[in-house]
Amino acid sequence: MALAGAPLEARAQVSSVVKPVQFGVALGAAIPMSAAYNQFSVKDAFGGGNAHFTSVTGNLVYKIPGATVSPYAIGGAGWYNAAVGNNFFVGSDSESKFGWNVGGGIALPLSGFDAFIEARYNQMQTDTPLKFIPITFGIMF
Repeated sequence: MALAGAPLEARAQVSSVVKPVQFGVALGAAIPMSAAYNQFSVKDAFGGGNAHFTSVTGNLVYKIPGATVSPYAIGGAGWYNAAVGNNFFVGSDSESKFGWNVGGGIALPLSGFDAFIEARYNQMQTDTPLKFIPITFGIMF
């Protein structure tokens, strides 16, 4: 498991909420499925290194109305970049491709903003698709 950076994302909402687009920050952990973002250690014959993924995505969110807690479904697509660095060689390899995500979470309305916790399956469309599931906590404003 690895600690996530602070991704910034925009969300288009599919509900009767007055805010059609929101911005937020999030921090969490990710579970690798084959290789993954945020940042993971890589062990190999040359001593290892790290792999990290960056993405810019547009997501649709469907909120299920609730009194204090609102569950939601989320999914979207966008640009993903994978970079792998090696402790033996100087520099890193990087590749950018289309990717997509789908998942769900719970929004907690607070005074002036929402807090959320969610999990999303992400897949970057490379020759061998790269997959990961971040578990994220953040705020939307």
